Amino acid sequence: MNGKVALITGGTKGIGLGIAEALMKKGAHVAITGRSLESAEEAAADLNTRLGNSSRALGLEADVRDFVSQEKAMRAVMAEFGKIDVVIANAGIGHFGSVESLTTTQWQETIETNLTGAFYTMKATLDALKESKGYYISISSLAGTNFFAGGSAYNASKFGLTGFTQAAMLDLRKYGIKVSTIMPGSVATYFNGNEPDASDAWKIQIEDIGKLVVDLLEMHPRTLPSKIEVRPSMPPAARK
Repeated sequence: MNGKVALITGGTKGIGLGIAEALMKKGAHVAITGRSLESAEEAAADLNTRLGNSSRALGLEADVRDFVSQEKAMRAVMAEFGKIDVVIANAGIGHFGSVESLTTTQWQETIETNLTGAFYTMKATLDALKESKGYYISISSLAGTNFFAGGSAYNASKFGLTGFTQAAMLDLRKYGIKVSTIMPGSVATYFNGNEPDASDAWKIQIEDIGKLVVDLLEMHPRTLPSKIEVRPSMPPAARK
């Protein structure tokens, strides 16, 4: 991974930050995006302080719901590093509730962020990925194949993301581009207002997803794990 360049959406905390840390430890440069320039730059500065040596982190403001914003982020990465080898479409939100209580605004924000945002991220970086014969990885969810009450918007967005990523895999492999989706279960992150603490120790940790991304990138080019489900090995329900 030495000298490789990765663009990670939603990379200021949680899974995105865990992936950024794992890649920098392997010598890759990372560009992390967030809706707030301040939070993105703070996260990048922290990464550079802790891990920067041969690798560097760049913080960028970008909203995945805005294609122009995604194009701007792509150009900033190209200007800074000259290429993009890896794209991690990680940015996501969750609005939960029955179809009776779910508002149209919540529906639109969920679909636009989790699904349309991943499409915009791919479209904005596609030429760069063709040039580098790179790798696009989306962070979907087990909710992308398993529906549940109160999850209509989130299920729809993640079912769609899983389908989009798998279809894109078939479209783009002729260019030498690899495409995979990672589908985690419960992860110890700040998602949906959670504050990770000791009670989250049974969950998947962000460094576990980072390790999984590294494993995908280091796999022999002849092999492509296109859809990976990952879940806690011992959730509370399994202990009863």
